[in-house]
Amino acid sequence: MKVKELVLRELVKHLKQNISGESLAKTLSLSRTAIWEAIHELINDGYKISSKTNKGYCLSMPQRLSKEVIEYFLSEKAPIKHIEFKETTDSTQNDAKRFSLNNKKEVLILSDHQTAGKGRFGRAYFSPAQKGFYMSLLLFPKRTHLDVPQYTLLTAVAIVRAVENLTDKQPLIKWVNDIYLNGKKICGILSEAVTDVESNQITSVIIGIGFNFSTPQEEFPKELQKKATSLFADTQPFISRNELIVEIWKQFYQLTNTDFIEIYRQHSFVLGKQVSFTEENKTYQGIAKQITDAGQLEVLLADGNLKTLNAGEISLKSISTC
Repeated sequence: MKVKELVLRELVKHLKQNISGESLAKTLSLSRTAIWEAIHELINDGYKISSKTNKGYCLSMPQRLSKEVIEYFLSEKAPIKHIEFKETTDSTQNDAKRFSLNNKKEVLILSDHQTAGKGRFGRAYFSPAQKGFYMSLLLFPKRTHLDVPQYTLLTAVAIVRAVENLTDKQPLIKWVNDIYLNGKKICGILSEAVTDVESNQITSVIIGIGFNFSTPQEEFPKELQKKATSLFADTQPFISRNELIVEIWKQFYQLTNTDFIEIYRQHSFVLGKQVSFTEENKTYQGIAKQITDAGQLEVLLADGNLKTLNAGEISLKSISTC
């Protein structure tokens, strides 16, 4: 491990607190000169570190994504032991799949920028650098298909809870995997599972999240400006991406064995609204009436029939107020 990484880890342990160069040198068995050089490397990397005579160094919460910050705080709040960070990648979902070929341990993969991010049904996902975050959690649940939680719904609830806990904003969930704010999408979720055919046991699950954090509204492609937004589209962020990521996974693990479906219903963007969808090349319209305990959407059609939609098969084409 590089000297600057050792120093950064120690600074993270004392986040927003002063720690002297002498104390750092003693703890890490390094010279004061090595500490000074590492501090300046970190500052050049974008970390905000202040220094005061007789008080030492103080690391502020980084606005840049920091594996060390996320790793440290998740170790106290969620059982995620291994984290990998990439400045740029094709897709964290692809990274997780590649990782699973040679590893059987859980991992959280983070990136500042994706070049080939995808959502449900292979749709492209807008992934600007340093203004969002893109992450995939690889799990090995060792459960049968019927025993595994509804990971997409659980993740959606964890995200809205995390946003509500850290901000005054009130996000909603569009069935089944999108998070909306002020009528526009700020986040997409993609859950993929690998199942053993003979045992019906899920061997691995990958939960992917693409989150628009601070992209100004005018920087979205024109075709997306009426459909997408970011958490801080018009104002400067008052929390960091690191804090939100930690809170999302904290909520994810806290909610795993709870009635999160009810919370999902309470935050629904579609219930009570008119929706349209296509099944077997036929378009239907109706009122979204209920979300079942299995995560299905029940739609009351104009002819009085109740249609039950499965998340993996059907996507809503439009949503409007009745």
